[in-house]
Amino acid sequence: MQLTPIDLFACGVRMLPDGQVFGEQRRMSGDIDGWTLATFHLESDADAHGDHWEIHPAGAELVAVLSGGIRMYLRPERPGDEEDSLSVGPGQAYVVPQNRWHRIELEGPTDLMSVTLRRDTRLERRDL
Repeated sequence: MQLTPIDLFACGVRMLPDGQVFGEQRRMSGDIDGWTLATFHLESDADAHGDHWEIHPAGAELVAVLSGGIRMYLRPERPGDEEDSLSVGPGQAYVVPQNRWHRIELEGPTDLMSVTLRRDTRLERRDL
C-alpha cells in the first residue's frame, strides 16, 4: 500500500455513510453521495462566487475560516427584509442552515474549508 497525502487545496474529500473516506477531483454540484470536505485559497470575491447565492438542499454547510476572514450573508427569507450577515475570522466557523441561500465576501486573501452534502447544490446570480 502506497502512503500518499491528499492535497486539500487541489482535491475534495468525500465521506460516505458506509465509512469510506477518499480524496477525489473537486466537484461543485451534481448527484454526489456523502459529505464533501473542500478547502480553498481565495484571493478575491470572484474566487468565492460572491456575485451568486448558493443553497444546499440536502444538508447544512460548515464554513470554517483557516486564515484571513469572510463576511457571511444569508438571503432574507421574506421579500423586503434585510440580509443577515456576520464576520467569521481565522479559527472560526459558521454553520449555514440546510436549504438556506447564502454568499460570502472576503475581508482579504482567505483560506476556507467547507463540509456539506453537495447533492442538488444550486447557484443563483445575485442582483447587484
